[in-house]
Amino acid sequence: YRTKRSHKVTPRQCVEDGKAAIRYIRKHASELGIDPDKIAAGGGSAGGHVAAASAMCPKIDSTPASAVSCRPDALVLLNAVYDNGPGGYGHKRVAEYWKDISPFHNIRKGHPPTIAFFGSRDKLVPVATINAYQKQMAGAGNECETHVYDGQSHGFFHISKGGRKMFEDVLLKTDAFLVKNGFLSGENKVAEWTVNAIAHFKATPTGQAKRKKKK
Repeated sequence: YRTKRSHKVTPRQCVEDGKAAIRYIRKHASELGIDPDKIAAGGGSAGGHVAAASAMCPKIDSTPASAVSCRPDALVLLNAVYDNGPGGYGHKRVAEYWKDISPFHNIRKGHPPTIAFFGSRDKLVPVATINAYQKQMAGAGNECETHVYDGQSHGFFHISKGGRKMFEDVLLKTDAFLVKNGFLSGENKVAEWTVNAIAHFKATPTGQAKRKKKK
């Protein structure tokens, strides 16, 4: 999706882009070889907000009359910005339409199953907000599995920040969640994938540059 830095857009357009992407994937599911009823949306921080808002905020939509649904069938949220209300993160940027774009203020029955990861020291999404969101989601009858990692800050899930053990733990929990909801099947390959991904990264120019910098 476009960002303020790349295209000077507002958060409204970010969410509109997220919905457009989901519609595109669902419309072209046959040629992409995917199940149009098993589309999961995920992201970290602002990307997590875009994913959540795509599922939860119907009033932010560039093509509301489209016959193709923009609703993801599951959400994987990493340090997602939940609250855009007064006192919440980024309120000034969305002050004119915050009630339409804030996931926390659009909780209702029928949201897709969600798994969310946060750090207890996240300054952008306080634990009180995380707990209140979880409580309201459960109260509305929605599946919302929340994991709060003690002592961790915003973006802890990145392997370069929280370390490999925590990175793999997030992946393992996500894998189990997607298996439980019928999005994945077969043998768990998280550890094997991590080894291969790290080896591939080290072989790239970016990975080699970072190794030289450390030396």
